[in-house]
Amino acid sequence: MPRRPDDARPSRGTARLSRDAIVEAGIVLADRDGLDGLSMRRLAQELGVNPMSIYHHLRDKDALLDAMLNAVVARIEPPRDSGGGWAVELHSLLMAARGAMLAHPWAVRVLQQRDVPTPAALQHVDRVLGILRGGGCSLALSHHALHLLGSRILGFSQDLFDDAPDTRADPATVAAQLEAMAGPLPHVAELAGAVSHQGGLGGCDDDAEFAFALDLLLEGLERRRLAEAG
Repeated sequence: MPRRPDDARPSRGTARLSRDAIVEAGIVLADRDGLDGLSMRRLAQELGVNPMSIYHHLRDKDALLDAMLNAVVARIEPPRDSGGGWAVELHSLLMAARGAMLAHPWAVRVLQQRDVPTPAALQHVDRVLGILRGGGCSLALSHHALHLLGSRILGFSQDLFDDAPDTRADPATVAAQLEAMAGPLPHVAELAGAVSHQGGLGGCDDDAEFAFALDLLLEGLERRRLAEAG
């Protein structure tokens, strides 16, 4: 049986192909043509390689999109210490995240389709929590802040990730996962342990978080109203 073109031997360009090169080319292609213009075949054409050679590095298009998103989030630069306090530092970081999303508009669409954060997104959340905790916010207040900010921590407006505990999870497995997470993501691990049913904060209550966010917004508006009134 004759082989399909896609089953042919990898081209000579495969030797210089790397996962990073594929991801970077995918970002450039998506920036230029949008997600609808991104396909493994189009990407292979851009790279000058056989399409099948890409699958040696990334199993499918979803894996490619995850890697592209992870690369974009990893480029969010933490602000330099401005000496203005934790709120100024956090504001600068979140505006930097927004800049990254505006530079790559397709990334928001990919984020909206994902239920699980990429490694770089988790690192970013850990950085946000570190600023909150370092600024004197309690763990409970930091937890509220994540719900309040939602996807604004990554530069757009939508509910981000579901952090409700999995009631079916084995406690020993959860403990092992938290222990493994504590090294690279200390603040995320701290919060994840606290919002479990066994943790001090208990499970997340969506109604309570909605009310907290609403109260905080109204309190802020009242402060602004009083300031305007002199």
